[in-house]
Amino acid sequence: MSLNKDGSYTGFIKVQLKLVRPVSVPSSKKPPSLQDARRGPGRGTAVRRRTSFYLPKDAVKHLHVLSRTRAREVIEALLRKFLVVDDPRKFALFERAERHGQVYLRKLSDDEQPLRLRLLAGPSEKALSFVLKENDSGEVNWHAFSLPELHNFLRILQREEEEHLRQILQKYSYCRQKIQEALHACPLG
Repeated sequence: MSLNKDGSYTGFIKVQLKLVRPVSVPSSKKPPSLQDARRGPGRGTAVRRRTSFYLPKDAVKHLHVLSRTRAREVIEALLRKFLVVDDPRKFALFERAERHGQVYLRKLSDDEQPLRLRLLAGPSEKALSFVLKENDSGEVNWHAFSLPELHNFLRILQREEEEHLRQILQKYSYCRQKIQEALHACPLG
């Protein structure tokens, strides 16, 4: 931790990645060089091909940030470090605190300053640590998805609908068969 001339602090924060869904990275014929990884994917350039994969479970990344660095900037920096090309709005930064054997998670707003929070909490990671997770606000931000991803969602929903319809038809066909068997077994009269 160091104090800058302008009164801000510079230091490291540790962020645990708890991602459930796969992330997208640019697909290329050659693996990225060290210079490519440092530069990160060009946010202004369109990525033609993507490869999706799961990041290692509970991966941890240390970031060197300023006390005035916002949560949204931390998310963007983490995605650049892993060469993730997904929209940063798909992710959220959470503060994690342990008190009395309970774990509490709180989603940080985009403007909160993680290093400042870390300094105020003290040195214990049980008092405060950071976690990157999917941004599950309950409402889907469809604008954060690319067209191929949206088409894929539609295909998945179509398959689920067809499977559900098949199960319903099978259930009623079975009921119809049992009713017909019961009708044939009963004497008229």
